Amino acid sequence: MTDAAASHPAPLPLDSASNSTSNWASTPTPKRRREPLLSRRYTLEIRQHMAWPAQVLVLLLAVLVGMALSGAILVAAGVPAGELFQEFVIATVFDTQSLQAVLFQASPMIMVGLAAAIAFRARFWNLGLEGQMVWGAIGATAISIFEIGPPALRLPLMLCVAAVCGLLWALGPVLLKLRLGVNEIIATLMLNYIAGNFLLHLLYGAWKDPQSAFPHSPQFRSFERLPEFLGASGAAVSLALVAMLLAWWLVNLSRAGLYLRFVDANPGVAHATGVPTDRMVLLAVLVSGGLAGVAGFLVAAGQEGRLTQAFHHGYGFSGILIAFLARNHPIAASIVALLIATLFVAGRSLQVFYQIPFSMVQLIQAIIVICVASSDFFIRYRLRRVLPG
Repeated sequence: MTDAAASHPAPLPLDSASNSTSNWASTPTPKRRREPLLSRRYTLEIRQHMAWPAQVLVLLLAVLVGMALSGAILVAAGVPAGELFQEFVIATVFDTQSLQAVLFQASPMIMVGLAAAIAFRARFWNLGLEGQMVWGAIGATAISIFEIGPPALRLPLMLCVAAVCGLLWALGPVLLKLRLGVNEIIATLMLNYIAGNFLLHLLYGAWKDPQSAFPHSPQFRSFERLPEFLGASGAAVSLALVAMLLAWWLVNLSRAGLYLRFVDANPGVAHATGVPTDRMVLLAVLVSGGLAGVAGFLVAAGQEGRLTQAFHHGYGFSGILIAFLARNHPIAASIVALLIATLFVAGRSLQVFYQIPFSMVQLIQAIIVICVASSDFFIRYRLRRVLPG
């Protein structure tokens, strides 16, 4: 036998080859052994993108979980489980008087929510919303006390002065941040205390009501209060809706809104590519302060009818909460503000009928915030199972 014949063996017969092929095909594939549940391994991956319907679904599920936990706490505190839907939906939304109270409460909340959302888009953490509200209300009250302008123009003048006062109170922290690098969280928080103490100085001093001698300003005249149309809250709600539309246009359609998106994504890269980052931050903070000042005007000229010493309490936290839950979107901020106002009005009803403390309402807010903050994990990351080798 030659070397070539040895290196190339003779082919198998046809029937023998077919038998070997059929035997190979009939051999069962070995099944992968099932891995025990506790021994499985997972890795955490950053999502490149999640579609907005999926994001909305995750947020809704987080809110529902927060509401379920809140309902369980209220039931444990003594509220009958069957009355929760009645108190939070039927008696609040479908009752005319309660609905007016919700809209009345929602109007300044929409303003402070928009104020926080616009400032946060520029990565400026404006925690001085209450101080800006205080100065807005002080400016509007000064127009009333000193009778500046004709009666027909008194209310628009109070509105404009309130916006300017809130804007100027926000100007200091933003200049400190841009020029000296001062942390805006500290600056805006400290200015809240200055504004609050100056308010008390006025109400216990020169602006005390001479008729009642109580620490609040004299009552505004009829032409210095928001008019009533479509209910007592019609004017306030209309101003809030106009502010929402203007904020939406600023954020989504204007050139400044496009620049703000770059600043929000990465300020360093935005500055390197020619975006006027300092100017955009300044613009966003001034708009934020102006909106907060208008919120103070809405409370003073709409709800209270005068300047009071505690009108601003709680609005700063609510504005931050609204902006956080709405992801800094103006329309979403208005919807969230309406829901939080509903929670406040229903909480007052629970205080009256079930002796639930108001701190319980604040606890519900905190629970919902924690649930929404936790949902951000599922939006930004995903778990992927690592298959054994």
